[in-house]
Amino acid sequence: MAAQSDPNGSDFSAAELEFLAEDETIEIVPNMRMDALDLTCGVFGPFYPQITTQVPMWLAVAMKKRGKCTIRPPEWMSVEKLTQVLEAERDSQKSFQPLPFHYVETSRLLFDHARDDIPDIYMVRSLIEDIKDVRFHKIGTGLEVISQRTAALKLEHLTAMEVNIVRPFVVRALQTFYKLDNPEITQEPDARANRRFPAANHGPKRPLKR
Repeated sequence: MAAQSDPNGSDFSAAELEFLAEDETIEIVPNMRMDALDLTCGVFGPFYPQITTQVPMWLAVAMKKRGKCTIRPPEWMSVEKLTQVLEAERDSQKSFQPLPFHYVETSRLLFDHARDDIPDIYMVRSLIEDIKDVRFHKIGTGLEVISQRTAALKLEHLTAMEVNIVRPFVVRALQTFYKLDNPEITQEPDARANRRFPAANHGPKRPLKR
C-alpha cells in the first residue's frame, strides 16, 4: 500500500502500519463452537469453547467485537516483561532490546478493541510509552553520528514504526553527503543540457529590406 503522507516524511502512515500489523497472529479463547474458516490467507480453526487457538489480529478483533472470544495478550505485554525491557533499554545507551516488529501497532489495536482482556492495562500502556520514548532518544543520538564519512548506518532491533521514521531521513542524508563529496554529479546534468541544447546559429544578420 502506498503511503498517502508527506513524500518527504515517513514511508507509511500510522494507519497503514496498523493495517499491516493486523496480519500478525495472536491467541484467542473462543466461547462458542465453529467450523474451520477456509480463507484466502489460510485456514483457521475449528473453534471450540475455552480452547486456545491462533488467528490473525484482524480476525481476532472481528470475533471480539461480536462477543465470540476473548483475546489473550502476548507474553511480552505483561508488566513484568515490559519492566525488564524498559530497564534494559535505559541501561544500554547504544543497543536496542528485541521487540516484536509491530509491537506499537499491536498494543494500540489491543488497547482499542480488547482493553478488558489486558491485565493492568494502564501500567502496560505507561510502560510501552516509556519504552518508545527511551528508544526514540537513542535513535536520535545515533543519527547525530552521521557525517560525510558515513557509508551506512546499522541500528539493530528497530521496529516497524521506528524504521518507517528513520529510513527516509537516513537515505536523504546519505544521498546529500554523497552528492557533496561528488560535485560532478550535480554538474553533469548542466553539462548535458548545454550539449543537448547548443546556442542557435542563424548566420550573419541581414538588414531588413524596405
